[in-house]
Amino acid sequence: MKHGKKYREAIKKVDAEKAYDIPEACALLKELKVAKFDETVEAHVRLNLKKSQSVRDTVVLPFQFRAEKKVLVFCKPEKEKEAMDCGATYAGSDALIEKIKGGWVDFDIAVATPDMMKDVGKLGMILGRKGLMPNPKTGTVTFDVKAAIGELKKGRTEFRTDKSNIIHIAVGKISMEAASIAANLETLLGEIHRKRPSDVKGEFVQSIYLAGTMTPSVKVAMAKAER
Repeated sequence: MKHGKKYREAIKKVDAEKAYDIPEACALLKELKVAKFDETVEAHVRLNLKKSQSVRDTVVLPFQFRAEKKVLVFCKPEKEKEAMDCGATYAGSDALIEKIKGGWVDFDIAVATPDMMKDVGKLGMILGRKGLMPNPKTGTVTFDVKAAIGELKKGRTEFRTDKSNIIHIAVGKISMEAASIAANLETLLGEIHRKRPSDVKGEFVQSIYLAGTMTPSVKVAMAKAER
């Protein structure tokens, strides 16, 4: 793969043999900016898991960087006003379900009360494919609509391992202060370590890399990232 001149200049600043501690890695990443737009900073965390295991949870990062998300709440009519008053963009039941069946998905996150899941489950092929299906493990299936919407508005986001046991998740923008990116990464790693399966042997987190949308990647020191 051929890279442009700016990328080639940026990669000279990275010691490929070195694992940087979190503050140093975040500061270096800011120096590697290549694109004219505000690049997203992503963490790529490889975990030591068995084939039958996965890690999935949510995290609220201390320094937010995303635009406010559109939250849809599947609920019975008596809960609709509460949901809308708490900040939901859409709330309802049958009418919303039919609308989604027709191909409409103009929202970022879906929350459902447990008594709606029988009907919402019929949207599995649509919502599941787009990662929008409510799930108790991520706190999006609950009768406490107020609390769920409140956390989502604060920026609660899901992380999960892929088939290669790697978590890919945005932790900031390259325009942010390095200390803010570092705080977000440390918070994420803390949540990941709390999800460590009890039967994991050896190092749970095997590698951590940071990269901007267009930048070279920076390896993060494991010892500094352990909790």
